[in-house]
Order: sequence, then structure tokens, then C-alpha cells
Amino acid sequence: MNCPKCGHEDSKVLDTRTGRENRSIRRRRQCLACGHRFTTLEEALREGFLVVKKDGRREEFDHAKILNSLRKATEKRPIEAERLELLVTEVIETLEKEYDVEVPSRAIGEHLMARLKQIDQIAYVRFACVYKDFKDISALAEEIKALKTALE
Repeated sequence: MNCPKCGHEDSKVLDTRTGRENRSIRRRRQCLACGHRFTTLEEALREGFLVVKKDGRREEFDHAKILNSLRKATEKRPIEAERLELLVTEVIETLEKEYDVEVPSRAIGEHLMARLKQIDQIAYVRFACVYKDFKDISALAEEIKALKTALE
């Protein structure tokens, strides 16, 4: 595992913990060159899980693509990277229980939005803006109004 700070290849494992339902392993590491500490996550990747897009196209499920979209939505928000990793893992586990080989992109987006709504409302609105593709400001205002009503 390369150090994210200096790129050095060697690190030592300081701590190992099993993740949610023993489906992943979190390791706390320290770079042997610069001393930087970082966390890695190991989990089994599901082979052959396909995403069915809105237009009917099918593509391989991409964990990184989901994580990148969450990072954009949560940029400059007080949400730790590990929390986003856990959120993606939770969504994947839920989808694997609901779907066999193919999962609609709509289901992925809905599960992500539901969890984001509980974590950070601003990140939720950012994500919803892209996912729901609001056509005008009034549609966005309605979404914010519904969110505000749900919180009261």
C-alpha cells in the first residue's frame, strides 16, 4: 500500500478491525518513510454486478464512481472520508440484498440520497441537484421546502 502523502511503498499496520458485519477490514497504517498515518479498507468486490442506466445501457458497477459523486456533494462539509466509505458499503450491502445481477441506477441514487439526508442536508441538496436534474429554481425550492418540513 503506497503512502497517500509521500508515495512510499512500505507501511506498517498499527491496528486491524473488522468492519460492518465482518464484510470488510479496516487497517490503520503508518508510512515507514515519512511517518504519516492513514487508514485502508479492504472488502470483497462483487463480480458481475451491473448498473442499468436510465437509457437502458448496462455498465459494470463502480464503487469509485459512487464515492466520487459523494465526495463532490460533501466537498467542504464536515464529513469524514471514512464516513463516506461506510455509507457506500451500506448502500452496496442493501443493493446486493435487493437485486441479484442488475441494479437500476435509480435505486442507487435513491439509497444514497436517503442516507445523505440523515447525515448532512446541504450535501443531500447538492447530490439531489445532480441526481434529480432540476429544470428550474422552483423545483429546487420545492425540494428544500420538503426537506425543511421533514426536519420539523
